[in-house]
Amino acid sequence: MNKFTKIIVVTATLFVFSSMLNAADSKLSMNDLLNKVKAGRIADNKDNKRREQEFIKQKQQQERLISQAKAQIAALEAKSAEMEAQFNANELIVEEKRKQRDERLGSLKELFGHLTSTAGELRGRFAQSLTTTQFPNRIQFLDDLIKKMNSSTDLPTMDDIEKIWFEMHREITESGRVVKYNTKVGTEGRKEVVRIGLFNLISDGKYLSYEPETRNVSVLARQPTDFTADAAAFQKATSGMHPVGIDPTGPSGGGYLKAIINTPTLEERWHQGGLVGYIITGIAIFGVLLAIWRFIVLGGISAGVKKQLKSKELSTKNPLGRVLSAAESNKDADVETLELRLGEAILKERTNINKGLSLLKIISMVAPLLGLLGTVTGMIIVFQAITIFGAGDPNAMAGGISAALVTTVLGLIAAIPTLLLHTFLSGKAKGIMHVLEEQSAGILAERSEQK
Repeated sequence: MNKFTKIIVVTATLFVFSSMLNAADSKLSMNDLLNKVKAGRIADNKDNKRREQEFIKQKQQQERLISQAKAQIAALEAKSAEMEAQFNANELIVEEKRKQRDERLGSLKELFGHLTSTAGELRGRFAQSLTTTQFPNRIQFLDDLIKKMNSSTDLPTMDDIEKIWFEMHREITESGRVVKYNTKVGTEGRKEVVRIGLFNLISDGKYLSYEPETRNVSVLARQPTDFTADAAAFQKATSGMHPVGIDPTGPSGGGYLKAIINTPTLEERWHQGGLVGYIITGIAIFGVLLAIWRFIVLGGISAGVKKQLKSKELSTKNPLGRVLSAAESNKDADVETLELRLGEAILKERTNINKGLSLLKIISMVAPLLGLLGTVTGMIIVFQAITIFGAGDPNAMAGGISAALVTTVLGLIAAIPTLLLHTFLSGKAKGIMHVLEEQSAGILAERSEQK
């Protein structure tokens, strides 16, 4: 018991001592915190004063800049008023000088107006002329002259006026000359070309095209083959008279020749017929081959029949021989039976003689109908294009209609020869049948006389 009491007393003593130590530490921390707060307030006050002084300094600087700006504005306004007054005074001087210039020009002002219009017309004419490929700088001269005459501070000189007359005279002279010179041709660089008046340009036996908008010279994509040989010989000639084809459509330099590019060849027109055109072509070829085959066959049959007519020996290799053989095998039959036998033999031969003629006739009838079908379908396509794009381009419409009519042409081309061949072969077959019927009738007549 005493031992337990001692433990309690020692524990209580330690607790009281610990509490005293904690109180001392807490008192120490509060003092430090108070000192730190005081030090922070002092530092903040110093910082605030420093910032306040900087703000006051910036404010004074801004006020000084504003004052300078106001002074500049006032100076500029004064200068603007001075310049405006000077401008108004200059306007009066300019107007007075202009009146003085107009009075001194007198009739020359009208002359300059005519010169301006003449220079404008010449510029347009030269831009379209083939001579520009030889003298490319004259258009720039006219541009500068027109600008000068439209200016209120500059006037044309006598040299400028005389040069207008010179260019007009040179254009007239060059329109009747044949000249060789070098100029740029497409992407091939500078080449020797021959200018035939205002009509055509040729180079290396080829006709050239001149584009007035771009002033470029290029080789025509498609050449008139009938004239290229003469053009090549003409370029090599040095003197004398030589034949050469020229384009008479005017000074544009190749309007007719350029139209050749848009003219399709026979092969291109055939392709324009499309699927229907190909079918018609196939049918036509088949019809012609069939006609040739039947012509050969009927020719052989006709030769055999003629040979049989001249021979007394019967041959079963030709229709007449087979008909006569049928009569010979039924020589003891009565006239009616013999007539039936001969008619049967002739009917057997008719099929072989007329073979293919009906098909040939059908081809001659179907070909134009197929051509009409292609035309109708082509016109439907043309009208659909007009519905979508409008009718503003007559060339496109004409091209579509032309392509649509190609099938009609192909149909007629197929029908006409096949119809003629059918008529010819049909006549040849009827001639052979006429011989067979004639011989059959003769045999029957002879038998009747014997009865």
